[in-house]
Amino acid sequence: MKTKANTPEAPQMYETENDIAKSRRVELNSLMNQRLADAVDLQMQMKQAHWNVKGPHFIGLHELFDKVNEAVASYVDLIAERVVQLGGIAEGTVRAAAQRSRLAEYPLDIADGAAHVEAVARALSTFGREARNTIDLADELEDADTADLFTEVSRGIDKWLWFVEAHTQATK
Repeated sequence: MKTKANTPEAPQMYETENDIAKSRRVELNSLMNQRLADAVDLQMQMKQAHWNVKGPHFIGLHELFDKVNEAVASYVDLIAERVVQLGGIAEGTVRAAAQRSRLAEYPLDIADGAAHVEAVARALSTFGREARNTIDLADELEDADTADLFTEVSRGIDKWLWFVEAHTQATK
């Protein structure tokens, strides 16, 4: 199942000696710019949680959300650089992210640590699902390197989701 990003026209492409056909690179770049928008949004959602968390587990959550933010920042860079490697333009501004992100809007009116944990877990889960969808789509477009990049991203997101959800999972 192929999908196009929310761009009004085909993205500008630079000439490159990369052996992936230009038509596939155009599709890959649209797809990756969509994930880039999601990743930029996710990164800022992590900072929102980091800045505004309150409650008895403040320091642990404050530090955790900052670590998740740092990891997501590295994913933003990986995705953006892959776009450019394939001859595209990385569209990673906050405004582009706001227009295109598929993540739910982060609630601005929460402070309680448990509420932030729930919101962060939902955002990580959505982004992880989209990263795995991107693996499949990159495979369909015969780009093993992009699929591998998103395998790395989804593994990392799953780890951070585990760390976040551990704050709400009771032992049996």
